[in-house]
Amino acid sequence: QVQLEESGGGLVQAGGSLRLSCIISGRTFRNLGMGCFRQAPGKDREFVADISWLDRTYYADSVKGRFTISRDNARNTLYLQMNSLKPDDTAVYYCAADPSGSRRYNYWGQGTQVTISS
Repeated sequence: QVQLEESGGGLVQAGGSLRLSCIISGRTFRNLGMGCFRQAPGKDREFVADISWLDRTYYADSVKGRFTISRDNARNTLYLQMNSLKPDDTAVYYCAADPSGSRRYNYWGQGTQVTISS
C-alpha cells in the first residue's frame, strides 16, 4: 500500500515562504515521478509542479520562479519550497505519485492547507 503524507502547510503573510514536505512509503521512491497540485475553494484542482525520477522539473506558469520542487531519495521525501507567496496561492496542496512516468498519478496524499494573508 502506497501512502503519502504531506506536512508544512500553514498561515503566512504575503511575501513569505513555506516548505511543504511529502513522505512516501510502500513503494521505491526513487523510481516514482512526483507531482504537486492544489485546489482553492470553489475551483478545480490544478497542477503546480512535478519532478521525474531523473530529477527533471516542470512548473505551472503561475508559480515559475517562486516555487521549487525537489526530492530526497534517501529520505523518501518530496519538497515544495514556496517563496514570494501571494494570496492567490491559498489552497489545499496535494502531492501525488506517478509510478509509470507518464504523469498518471495513481496515489495521492491527504492534502495540507496553505493560507496566505494580504
